[in-house]
Amino acid sequence: MNTDNRPLATLPPDSAGPDLATLSETLRRLSSPEAGGSTSVDELIAELDRLVAWLNGRIAQTDALLHVAEQVAGGMLFDDVLDRIYVAFKRLIPYDRIGCALLNETGTKLKARWARTEYPDVKIGVGFSALMKGSSLECVLESRAPRIINDLEAYLELHPDSLSTRLALAEGIRSSLTCPLIAEDKPVGFLFFSSRAKGTYRDAHQEVFLRIAGQVSLLVERSRLMQRVVDLNQHLQAAQGELIEQARRDSLTGLLNHGAIVSALSRSLAGSECEVAAIMVDVDRFKRINDLHGHLVGDEVLRSVVGSLAESIREADTLGRFGGEEFLVVLPGIGIEAAIQVAERMRARVAESVAVDGIPVTVSAGVADSRLALDAAALIALADGALYRAKEAGRNRVVAASPTDR
Repeated sequence: MNTDNRPLATLPPDSAGPDLATLSETLRRLSSPEAGGSTSVDELIAELDRLVAWLNGRIAQTDALLHVAEQVAGGMLFDDVLDRIYVAFKRLIPYDRIGCALLNETGTKLKARWARTEYPDVKIGVGFSALMKGSSLECVLESRAPRIINDLEAYLELHPDSLSTRLALAEGIRSSLTCPLIAEDKPVGFLFFSSRAKGTYRDAHQEVFLRIAGQVSLLVERSRLMQRVVDLNQHLQAAQGELIEQARRDSLTGLLNHGAIVSALSRSLAGSECEVAAIMVDVDRFKRINDLHGHLVGDEVLRSVVGSLAESIREADTLGRFGGEEFLVVLPGIGIEAAIQVAERMRARVAESVAVDGIPVTVSAGVADSRLALDAAALIALADGALYRAKEAGRNRVVAASPTDR
């Protein structure tokens, strides 16, 4: 319990306890035959009061430290643990800012990894780094004890090359408590408690941190390793996602490949209560373009055709390369009439915008919708049959499947 109603952060947890020698002498005199009067009793009562007050203060501090440990231990990832430290230590140590910097694997470089403040103008942000060799922090690690600087302006006068001190002063910081983090006898980094007032820190605050330093250090190190595992897992998942996406994409056009666009049509048919249309599009006389101009020109023609097709459809529609110079468009929520309009728009845009040696490149298209077939393969076959008739009819045209095609 907090017997004098002061905040725990201002109590002197390392202050000396009652003078036990004096207490023992008072008890001896009180119990001796020569003792007389009430002076010795009064002295005993005073010493006992001091003992009770001191013990209550230590109990209050121990309770607070246990509370801090419980709160901090609830975090798993790095930022969460440090955020919990920021909130929990308010009961024990005064600060306007806490920063955490970690050592690299060789212990030669320190890098700021986390900071939280009561003010917006932060100068020492995440990513700030410094070499350990020759720095004052080397001494802090060697001593393994917190360091107090209660006048950073005076400190900078003595150490004018200290960039971190200059930046801290620019933030308005005037006092600092630097606490080394040692996990399983290995230096991990530092916690920096900072105050915008001079003379903030006392030996009491050093002792408070030392009493819980081992546990805090282990929690910070554990959370850092856990964060690394999470980050690596996320990286692997992202890489796996990229590989999966690459496997679904056509390398030349970037469109969904044959398997992916057919799957997209199947999902659309299975998940829609409305009509779904499919358009098969084929570049007219594409083999002739390759034969006359070469495959590099042919590839460029395909990319240009894809650009025109993509500009002609809705965001909800899906375009894929079915194979060679043939493309499949999946149009959810529309029937055959609207799909014919989309196909005509695609055909016209290609003819207007794609050419080889001044000769327009054209496409033919076949259209079918789910009123004719609910199976992806059957719907594609109907659209492909309509495309074949468009080719036979002279190319550069759109033909729709009909119920008689089934």
